[in-house]
Amino acid sequence: WAAHRPHNHRPFTVLHATRYRLVTMAPQLRCRKFMRNSLLSRRQMVVDVIHPGKKVATHEEIRNELANRHGVSDSKLVFLFNFKTAFGGGKTTGFAFIYDNLEEAKKFEPNHRLKRIGEERASKRINRKMRKTSKGKKLRTWGTGRRAMLHKQKKAARDE
Repeated sequence: WAAHRPHNHRPFTVLHATRYRLVTMAPQLRCRKFMRNSLLSRRQMVVDVIHPGKKVATHEEIRNELANRHGVSDSKLVFLFNFKTAFGGGKTTGFAFIYDNLEEAKKFEPNHRLKRIGEERASKRINRKMRKTSKGKKLRTWGTGRRAMLHKQKKAARDE
């Protein structure tokens, strides 16, 4: 058995025991570079999550904790992004925005972040097939027929 054992294998030591003791600690949140951005009606900060010997807390847990700390009634107003864990673990750093209300958040936040909290903006994009057929129709018509067709399209767009 000893021949198949990897070279870095060590028996359980005191060092291991201290590592396992650290696992029981709850992750700590520290906010730094806090700034009140009144033009975008939000608070923004860098968030450090300290979690020695433990996996990173979920975005939902971090969002709820920040909402409690900053006196926000709805955790949907807290947006987290760009979280990166330091090499070796133990510390994860990212950014957080806390908006004053949901309307402001919808105005300034990108759609992919709104999707994460379940508040997606309605898409105005026409599907691929419809775009292709209208392009083909536009290319096939010529002269006064083309003018009439473009007029109809503009009128239909105005009516919607």
